[in-house]
Amino acid sequence: GMSLSAGSSPLHSPKITPHTSPAPRRRSHTPNPANYMVPTSASASVANAVSQPPSTGQVIQKETVGGTTYFYTDTTPAPLTGMVFPNYHIYHPAAPHVAYMQPKANAPSFFMADELRQELINRHLITMAQIDQADIPAVPAEVDSYHSLFPLEPLPPPNRIQKTSNFGYITSCYKAVNSKDDLPYCLRRIHGFRLVNTKCMVLVDMWKKIQHSNIVTLREVFTTKAFGEHSLVFAYDFHAGGETMMSRHFNDPSADAYFTKRKWGQHDGPLPRQHAGLLPESLIWAYIVQLSSALRTIHTAGLACRVMDPTKILVTGKTRLRVNCVGIFDVLTFDNSQNNPLALMAQFQQADLMSLGKVVLALACNSLSGIQRENLQKAMELVTINYSSDLKNLILYLLTDQNRLRSVNDIMPMIGARFYTQLDAAQMRNDVIEEDLAKEVQNGRLFRLLAKLGTINERPEFQKDPTWSETGDRYLLKLFRDHLFHQVTEAGTPWIDLSHIISCLNKLDAGVPEKISLISRDEKSVLVVTYSDLKRCFENTFQELIAAANGQL
Repeated sequence: GMSLSAGSSPLHSPKITPHTSPAPRRRSHTPNPANYMVPTSASASVANAVSQPPSTGQVIQKETVGGTTYFYTDTTPAPLTGMVFPNYHIYHPAAPHVAYMQPKANAPSFFMADELRQELINRHLITMAQIDQADIPAVPAEVDSYHSLFPLEPLPPPNRIQKTSNFGYITSCYKAVNSKDDLPYCLRRIHGFRLVNTKCMVLVDMWKKIQHSNIVTLREVFTTKAFGEHSLVFAYDFHAGGETMMSRHFNDPSADAYFTKRKWGQHDGPLPRQHAGLLPESLIWAYIVQLSSALRTIHTAGLACRVMDPTKILVTGKTRLRVNCVGIFDVLTFDNSQNNPLALMAQFQQADLMSLGKVVLALACNSLSGIQRENLQKAMELVTINYSSDLKNLILYLLTDQNRLRSVNDIMPMIGARFYTQLDAAQMRNDVIEEDLAKEVQNGRLFRLLAKLGTINERPEFQKDPTWSETGDRYLLKLFRDHLFHQVTEAGTPWIDLSHIISCLNKLDAGVPEKISLISRDEKSVLVVTYSDLKRCFENTFQELIAAANGQL
């Protein structure tokens, strides 16, 4: 019944311990920053711990729980002389490498950047959007295990006969919530398709295993009659706020002016220049890195993308790409006569590289007209004049038929050191977002503190006592609330100082021994208390409310 474990606490023991092992009270507090400044040795083995005495400054702790005794070495170093750390939470300034990235503001901000906040709010609005079922009766209330359908694109008219040029079938797209996990998904419906053979589900299972940052993950495929006819539905991850590359970059009719056919005797229009109608080369390379990374993962899994098209590439944020609608062609064009469903994948993978070249060329020309066969020569001249030879060679390699099978890995040397540029940009973006997240961590903690304080102050009645919030510990908390929010200047005008509110709340949360003067509203009495006293009153009062809410009083 005895277990020896040295060098780590029971929770970090390499052996399995019972669920009644000691609570991690030694590690539940905020780590001491001094620990990271003192070199510590690696954990010793059990034999060494038993045969050798503990080193200086280490104490063997013993705890007995449920008849099992745990021994562990307390390696927490003693506080270093001369080092002082704040004993309450504070807002730290931005890290220097982040501060120099952002434009200077007149005052430090306690909140995330406005641009990031607006982007997140827009995503939340789209995620929570719903429709009025009475106005759009064509959208069913439920489809399989999904509910709250919301059209993400204009619905096709009921009498529509022509089919889309992409899949050969009429399609529609919805946002829906899965009742199994309450998460939003994107449903791509194929109208009028009846699945007669389930052998294609082998390919669907292969697609479901692919997880990549530049691919919209396929979650499931099912058939339904909820729309009034046989339909095939593909369920994908939902990325709120995404738009297609077509709508982001190829929605300007004037961009095609350079490639439009002219009558005999007319001269070509002025040649577009970079930064004056054409996309910057750095953006094109950022797209190339992401799309080639997605293709590399798909081809390595033995599959083919088959939807490398501006209408099927999603853009979220500024430059983030995701390949959408993967796996649809594999189901729609599945050949039951083929013994091996992967027999044609090598051919489809070569077509993926050709499609990637067309996408890159269209981006370089900022026009879909540039990838038409009659305009290829003019498009390549445009690329040669405005962009680097590496970009031109990459496009030529992808668009030129080779005598051998090509691989997406072949274009890696052409991308070269630009991989490092994209990695650096991603890590810098991560630093900025982490800095914003650090602010919201403190804000969330203070909000919970204010929420608890709000349940106590000015409560009309508790346990049939109408004076409960005005007596005892609650009276101190009421005066503290006035100290926080109701300060006035010598002239009697309101004194509004956010830093004062944040500082006082942080000290209350930590229970520091600092003293504070609380003055009654009639100014006839002054109470001198410490923040630790206020924290004790605060916690005891809130626990009293919790006990009453749970029926324990």
